[in-house]
Amino acid sequence: MAELVKLYNENPNPREIKKVVDCLRDGGLVIYPTDTVYGLGCDITNNRALEKVAKIKGVKLAKANFSFICSDLSNLSDYVKQIDNRTFKLLKRTLPGPYTFILPGSNNLPTVFKKKKTVGIRVPDNNICKVIVETLGNPIVSTSIYDEDEVIEYTTDPELILEKWDNSVDMVIDGGYGGNIASTIIDLTGFEPVLVREGKGTIDII
Repeated sequence: MAELVKLYNENPNPREIKKVVDCLRDGGLVIYPTDTVYGLGCDITNNRALEKVAKIKGVKLAKANFSFICSDLSNLSDYVKQIDNRTFKLLKRTLPGPYTFILPGSNNLPTVFKKKKTVGIRVPDNNICKVIVETLGNPIVSTSIYDEDEVIEYTTDPELILEKWDNSVDMVIDGGYGGNIASTIIDLTGFEPVLVREGKGTIDII
């Protein structure tokens, strides 16, 4: 049975944040709010938890296209190869925000992702998310949750999310109603930025 934890974006309760972080450190799976849709995440350093997320999504972990949720750009160099000035300026201008940027992966990626040449980096404009990642001390590996039908329908109500995911995750964070438009995905691994998916973030930036 998953635990429902209520957090407020403006001022997340430190005691509740600690509870979430302890859950992540113990290999737990957490559903949490972002600036777009609710996401399913785990601690990037916990292989057991990563395997569980991959199993839920029905993919092999080594090939999974999960995003790395960061609190800011300070630990970017841990996971991404050196990027040029133009790319860094674009990231600085748009993050935090509703974008996932695909960047060239570095040699420091966790062992399970060593074969991946690229990584998806997100810095959501959501304080709950930011404080959790800051307190954890490293990124959360994340994937968005949606209803598996012909039309991708993102669930926005935390109580309905709890109902559906009760037996699959350890914790659902109620950060209020979520959005139903996913992030805009932009590939920055080539000479020019390439739009992979148009979502909430404006594409004027490219």
